[in-house]
Amino acid sequence: MAANARRSGNGKALAGERDVEIGLDGLVGHAGYAVRRFQIWIFQDFIRTLGAVDIKPTQFSVLTVIGANPGLSQMAVAKRLGIERARLVHLLDSLEDRKLVRRVPSRTDRRSHALHLTARGEVSLRQFKLLAAEHERHVAEKIGAENREQLLRILSAFA
Repeated sequence: MAANARRSGNGKALAGERDVEIGLDGLVGHAGYAVRRFQIWIFQDFIRTLGAVDIKPTQFSVLTVIGANPGLSQMAVAKRLGIERARLVHLLDSLEDRKLVRRVPSRTDRRSHALHLTARGEVSLRQFKLLAAEHERHVAEKIGAENREQLLRILSAFA
């Protein structure tokens, strides 16, 4: 590939385009833009690091919350993680198909289900957490351990 060929988002050269310096104008110093670029890097690294186990960041979050709070309702998980209810139902369906999560009718509310990890889900979550820790090491390598800690302190206001 020519050294001056421009690449698309997936790294492939765009036909007939040459690299040109593209100014960012008002995006320079814009917190939202910088956070979004970092989020893209974070998600790509997470997906690459956990690729062998086919777990996405949102699935990991759901499994982690269910593992830490057995018996939570779907609504409580959706609300705590800021996931649309319909999207969570689809996500839980896929985790249930993989035998990682089970829904149990609630004893207190006939309309809801309590969420639990299966035995397989508990074992898998331990493996996922080890891989997620590896991902966090990548973050620390990228921005420095002290900066990572500072970033977590700043972002904790939004958790």
